[in-house]
Parts: sequence; C-alpha cells; structure tokens
Amino acid sequence: MPKLSTLHAVRRSSTTLSHHTLWLRYRAPYHWPSTLAFLAARCIPGIETCDDGTYRRTLVVAGRHAVLHATPVRDQLRIHLEGVPSSALPGLIAKLRRVFDLDADPARIRADLSRDPLMATLLDHRPGLRVPQGWDACEQAMRTVLGQQISVAGAMTLAGRLVQRHGVPLRFTATGLSHVFPALATLATAQFENMGMPRARAATLGTLANALLAAPGLLRPGQMLDDLLSNLCRVKGIGPWSAQYLALRQAGAADALPLGDVALIKALRLLEGEQARLAERSLAWRPWRAYAAQHLWASLSPVGTTRR
Repeated sequence: MPKLSTLHAVRRSSTTLSHHTLWLRYRAPYHWPSTLAFLAARCIPGIETCDDGTYRRTLVVAGRHAVLHATPVRDQLRIHLEGVPSSALPGLIAKLRRVFDLDADPARIRADLSRDPLMATLLDHRPGLRVPQGWDACEQAMRTVLGQQISVAGAMTLAGRLVQRHGVPLRFTATGLSHVFPALATLATAQFENMGMPRARAATLGTLANALLAAPGLLRPGQMLDDLLSNLCRVKGIGPWSAQYLALRQAGAADALPLGDVALIKALRLLEGEQARLAERSLAWRPWRAYAAQHLWASLSPVGTTRR
C-alpha cells in the first residue's frame, strides 16, 4: 500500500527494494510544458530522453546505476525509480525537488515580478514557470562550458561525444539509455581533443573539473551571489556569462542573470524595442531575475519552449 511521509510532502510506494514510485507535491501553478520542452531540448544522447510527457534519465545513486522516469500528473510529479536503494531516497528526493524547482513559491514570485508590466504579461502566458536546475555540479559545469557561444543543439552534440568517450555504460538495459554521465574524477584527468570544439574550450572543461574536485562546494546552493560569481570567475575560461549561468542553473541563485546573453537581449528588444537595455530593465526584476530570464528565453519560442 502507498504510504504517506512527512519528508518533502511525498507519497511513496515500493514494488521491490530497488524499485519505487514517488509522488512529489508542489505549489500550483506549474507550467509543465515549459519544463518538459526545456529538458527535451537538452537531452544528452544515451543519458536522457523526453517523449510523450515523460522525462527519463540515468543516474548514479549510492554508487549504483539507476534510471528515473518523471511524469507530471495533476498537481504532483510522479517519479518511478529503478535501481535505487531505499536508504538513498531522502537525498534523491531533495535533489529531485531542486532539479524540478518544486519548492518555488509561484504566488510570491508573481506578486513581485508582476509589478513590471512586461513581466506581468509574460507571467500570464506561462503561469508558474520554473527555473530547472542541473543534476549535479559536474554535469552542469560541463554542459555550461560546452554551450559557450554555440546553440543548445550543438552543445548537446558535444555532450553526447563526451559521454561516449568518457562515460560508463549503463549496467542494465533501458530503452534509449546507454550510459551514465562521466564521474568528476574521470573528467579531471580526461583528454578532450578532437571533439569538435575550440582548444581553449576543451581546456576549460578540464580546468573547471579540477576546480570542482579541489573545491566541492564551488557551486553549492545558498551562497551569496557576489561571492559565488567572484570565485567562479577566478577559474580560467569562466567569464561573467558562464558564472551567472552556473549560478542560475546549478546554485539556484534566484537573482542571477547573465546580462551578456545574446538571446536575452534579443528577447527584450523584440518585446520592448531596440532601445531596451537589459541591465537597466533588469533592476525592476530583483530579487527574481533568474525567473525573469527564464520568461525571456521562453518568449523566443512557441509556448512551452525555452532557448537556454
């Protein structure tokens, strides 16, 4: 029988010691079309799929290979897990809530952002839009560097090559999934030549992996934003855009905003004219500039999709 837990507002049922189904609650509304489209555009071949409203991916949990299936159902997120020991569930649930931004308070965010007329309009288009987070610091760091100055599709092609070269084959069969993402220690000593990227970017992958190995808390959520950005920009190859994007996407900094992002600048000018200046306009969106950025990226595409 399913049982109710007070931990993170979870309803859980288990069919075996390593197969579980969770129902994770959150504050409505939640604009699931945007989150699913965001994930679908960023699926790394062999690691993730997103089809028919279900997101699937491989994970390493407590040293074991695992597979996750995530499907929104009414006002809950249904998670089916394969290969996850029961003892690892509390930590994994906390990660899931962070990745899917389930603890956001959409009413509070809307109350603040909607004071700005532009944001009020965008909020009406996508009520409850969330800011999805990275699965772990290593994977998000690699995704961010691979995405420097190229399209999302191009970055995912490179990420697929990275996984094929340095990832570990999945230890059981799962349709469409073949590997788990490379471990941080592997990437810290890996070679990234002949992957189809500039030499400087390849060097940054290794440099950032070593920085994370030396300072595991580099991208820890809850840091002061200015301190986080300062520490990141000390890493060779990490400039303001990458630092802000990592703060937004991995450290969960609600006020992070990559001001130099070409897509954000384009979105704002399409909405408010060529005279619009992102740095000036963004002052009205504090302390929720990460959510404002997600709305701007989403505005460039059909309803439900985002660029970054």
